[in-house]
Amino acid sequence: MNGGGEGFKHIPVLLDETIESLFTKPDGIYVDGTTGGGGHSGEIAKRLKGNGRLICIDRDREALEAAQKKLEAFKDRITFVKNNFFEIKNILKELDINGVDGILLDLGVSSYQLDTKDRGFSYMVDAPLDMRMDAEAPLSAADVVNGYTEAQLYRIIRDYGEDRFAKNIAKHICAERQKAPIETTLRLSEAVSSAIPMKVQKTGKHPAMRTFQAIRIEVNGELEGLKETLDDCIESLNEGGRLAVITFHSLEDRIVKNDFRENENPCTCPPGFPVCVCGKVSRGRVITKKPVQPGERELRENSRAHSSKLRVFEKGKA
Repeated sequence: MNGGGEGFKHIPVLLDETIESLFTKPDGIYVDGTTGGGGHSGEIAKRLKGNGRLICIDRDREALEAAQKKLEAFKDRITFVKNNFFEIKNILKELDINGVDGILLDLGVSSYQLDTKDRGFSYMVDAPLDMRMDAEAPLSAADVVNGYTEAQLYRIIRDYGEDRFAKNIAKHICAERQKAPIETTLRLSEAVSSAIPMKVQKTGKHPAMRTFQAIRIEVNGELEGLKETLDDCIESLNEGGRLAVITFHSLEDRIVKNDFRENENPCTCPPGFPVCVCGKVSRGRVITKKPVQPGERELRENSRAHSSKLRVFEKGKA
């Protein structure tokens, strides 16, 4: 792998829209919870003034090293932290920060991770079956594919991949691994493809796409605890601070949309009640009533912007 991140390329999605929505206070404290190659972070850092500060978090050590190099000019105002943004409350506590003015979460896989062959994210090239966003994490895609039961694989592919052929895919994976452990992306891709009717394969996207997405989500725990983390992020904001979240598939987007809605209107009283008795108070407002999506120009210039959505929440008075 590229130790320091030479060649670490990642085109930030919805860059202008995100920065415009997130950045409200030049001397504020901001968090990029998914720093990646530092594209969004660089734009935030450029705009900081006075005591403005940026906390760059990523669980991928290579990504963080690449971002440090890219953002060298702004090092006096940036703190880099190797961790999962799910730990944001603990991270801020350790940095002795009581509140921040903006938090960005880009929930996609970086272009670098997808394009670096031996990270094993892509079904388009043959590589070791890995898919770990944190290369030091204990669970890999090979562990899931070879160690989970057929029922567990079915559940993951059904729930995280939303694939209607989940049952058959799980069955084919288990049959294939009985011959020999599935250790490469190509063997997994072939096992999945063999489970999907040819007439279906001829229409739509790559037959293994949904299964690879499902396994990646499982390996990295992408959805487990996401709602609680969004709540932690909102709690960590100062009054008027904003949480901007970019999602890339319906499962994430649904969680973000529902969580923002609940934080804006948490009342659980029956609709007919004349006054609220549940005591739950709004924590702010949703800035994006509809998600912001990339325009035609961005879609032409960056194919990976497809399906991306930006939602923004603003913290209200305590």
